Amino acid sequence: MEKSSKIYVAGHRGMVGSAIYRKLHKEGFENIVTRTSKELDLRNQEEVDAFFENEKPDYVFLAAAKVGGIMANNTYRADFLYENLQIQNNVIHSAYKYAVKKLMFLGSSCIYPKFAPQPLKEDSLLTGTLEPTNEPYAIAKIAGIKMCEAYRAQYNCNFISVMPTNLYGINDNYHPQNSHVLPALIRRFHEAKLNNAEFVEIWGTGSPLREFMFSDDLADACFFLMQNYNESDFINIGTGHDISIKDLAFLVKKIIGYEGELRFDTTKPDGTPRKLMDVSKLHSLGWKHSVELAEGIELAYENYLKNSN
Repeated sequence: MEKSSKIYVAGHRGMVGSAIYRKLHKEGFENIVTRTSKELDLRNQEEVDAFFENEKPDYVFLAAAKVGGIMANNTYRADFLYENLQIQNNVIHSAYKYAVKKLMFLGSSCIYPKFAPQPLKEDSLLTGTLEPTNEPYAIAKIAGIKMCEAYRAQYNCNFISVMPTNLYGINDNYHPQNSHVLPALIRRFHEAKLNNAEFVEIWGTGSPLREFMFSDDLADACFFLMQNYNESDFINIGTGHDISIKDLAFLVKKIIGYEGELRFDTTKPDGTPRKLMDVSKLHSLGWKHSVELAEGIELAYENYLKNSN
């Protein structure tokens, strides 16, 4: 990418898109195109086509998606499948149609089979059944990967796909029903601390293992790969380290300073037993994460406090 290149960041108000936007600015890229969802409905083919025809971006970071935690994924199954497919189809096809030099599609670690060998290697895709609670979202993301591969094979488009692990950080979603586990824990412990609550309830047994990456680390990896990776195969982005939900809860509890007890509701689903990314391919290219979990949670909590007042 040249400093003068026109770069479209789809989803620039979300946690991932805003991190990519900040990274580009930090690196001196000023010709960045953005649209809010009110200005451009990515689910609408005509609107997306007109946008690409008018703007003709050189590079695209496709970070826009309908996202949420277990409850949201399991409740709004049709919405997660339909809306994500629409967004991907419209942006990827228009990128081909209007000769975008390079597109990066951001997927999710949920694309992997529920019981795939750990850590999750890229070649485990489509080797088993998916986790049922987020299957529609996973299927949409798998379709996005395959679409990028197909447009590369048929039209020689330089479209790449990256699969981030579980993310958290600046501009995260702290909605009480629709957030992911880490921001949900931050909100719950903060509110419990304010209200002097006797206990905080955690869904499931606390035994599942999860990997977490700070959003600014992901943006740094995406920036690196946009300039250094041009293969058809997708690539994992993660830290290579995981933690149990129980230990994560105790870590968040400590950082926030909540002194009550934890109770685990074992009637609620755990989701996938473990999700750890194999990031050896990424490491071999020369990139590693820099923000460790405790530091990242502190930064995320600071951002939460700043925006919750």
